[in-house]
Amino acid sequence: MQEKEPQEPPKKPRRAPAPAERKLDPERSRRLLLDAAMDEFAEKGYAGARVQDIADRAGLNKQLISYYFGGKEGLYRELHRQWLRREEEDIVDPAAPLDELIVRYLRETFADPRATRLNLWKGLTGGALEEPREDLSALRRRQADGELAEDLDPAAAMLLFISLVSAPVALPHAVRQLFGLDPDSPEFREHYAEQLRRIVRHLAQQRDPR
Repeated sequence: MQEKEPQEPPKKPRRAPAPAERKLDPERSRRLLLDAAMDEFAEKGYAGARVQDIADRAGLNKQLISYYFGGKEGLYRELHRQWLRREEEDIVDPAAPLDELIVRYLRETFADPRATRLNLWKGLTGGALEEPREDLSALRRRQADGELAEDLDPAAAMLLFISLVSAPVALPHAVRQLFGLDPDSPEFREHYAEQLRRIVRHLAQQRDPR
């Protein structure tokens, strides 16, 4: 008698992914690509970052960069849009004093220095965007309210604020030389934030003691 070959158990039908699951994968892929792009741009600048390196860092096919963003420039533009949304939702508060507002930017830089590094690269090698002139109307309103001395140019004040916020990332060696502290240490960060507050307050219009 011939032995019957053992029969394989019937295969279970493949479950079709639920709509939420189908939606999750593209969103996760976009997040991975954006995060990887921010890392690459922060390390190498826009000009030095390669699409293949971004995809490799994300663990995804580089074709997805074109599919989701239209290429490297699209990634860069989306990161810029993300920053503007975060700035509006989490940082800028017209009711906050000027010194508090500047310290918020500083703490954001401490928490994630990549955007500052990217901005430094933009100054050195250029970027993908032709950006409009900075809108200084909010700072001019603060100046009218006395938070900035009337004889100061708001453009110069804004450049000073950007420099103060960027300095610990741009010049970590200077931080060590001048303060004797590591720029990533809690001691330096708290001390520098307090000093920045005082500097900004000293730029305010001096009130007539009479």
